Amino acid sequence: MSKISLKKRIKESLLLLDGAMGSQLIASGIEAGKCNDYLNIESPDIVSKVHLAYLQAGSDVVLTNTFGANKIALARHGLDEQTEKINIAGAKIARQAAGQDSFVLGDIGPSGDFLKPLGNLEPQNLKDAFARQAKSLLDSGVDGFIIETMTAIDEAAIAIEAVKSVCDDLPVFASFAFDYAGGDYRTMMGVDVESVVSKALSLGVDAVGFNCGTANLDEYVELAGKFVSKVMAFEKIQATSDERRVTILAEPNAGKPELIDGKAVYKVSPEDFASAAEKIHSLGVNIIGGCCGTTHAHIEAVAKRLKK
Repeated sequence: MSKISLKKRIKESLLLLDGAMGSQLIASGIEAGKCNDYLNIESPDIVSKVHLAYLQAGSDVVLTNTFGANKIALARHGLDEQTEKINIAGAKIARQAAGQDSFVLGDIGPSGDFLKPLGNLEPQNLKDAFARQAKSLLDSGVDGFIIETMTAIDEAAIAIEAVKSVCDDLPVFASFAFDYAGGDYRTMMGVDVESVVSKALSLGVDAVGFNCGTANLDEYVELAGKFVSKVMAFEKIQATSDERRVTILAEPNAGKPELIDGKAVYKVSPEDFASAAEKIHSLGVNIIGGCCGTTHAHIEAVAKRLKK
């Protein structure tokens, strides 16, 4: 574990997360469409190199390579029986790379299905899947959890409750994927920022914000401002003191991708990404990282600009 708790650290100053994992694995030669989570077992050295590159670039935190490692998502690859093994390996790879001075967040992504009646999932089965994943990550030494790229508020709520049922001591971050349409920001399931903030904060998360989505850099900055405004409004109603209890996080993509020769290419430069990150931080966002298309160069540029 790190020298101070992550709960304490997020209150102190900027916390710099890492960047994309999936696109970096592809850049390392991994075939697109492969189960990236199974690389924790099959090719741990490749995963470790991605973590180490981000840490050397200035990241304070690395996320475990377990985004799709819940049993529901793993079942699509015939790997649901290896849920614990994959998550334990992912956490151990990240912990070894981070050492004792940096932090590790257990990464939990969506199931890829919907709750009934839209989909096939029963709430208890979904909760069990997230709890099973969280328990494996917890037992392997993570410093906290990030539930990310959520679009359905009911699934996100179940994920938060599942993690807290396993461990209520470590911090929990909740992050949602937004698109800009019709003059506002909503998830794919039509959830707006105010609803996300209200639900996540009522469930006791330590940080709330956004990652991924289809926004450009200017839109990510505007979205960050909306989160700051909604969190401040919610806490003004709920607060018993002037201290902000919830930290805001932002993990933008490296802009919108372009399809070139059948591949998604992100053209936002590290310098432009760092400029947007600086604007986001100036609004009151203290947890910043990168999502799709970001590399260690993007994180290094942010570190140089913001860690003065």
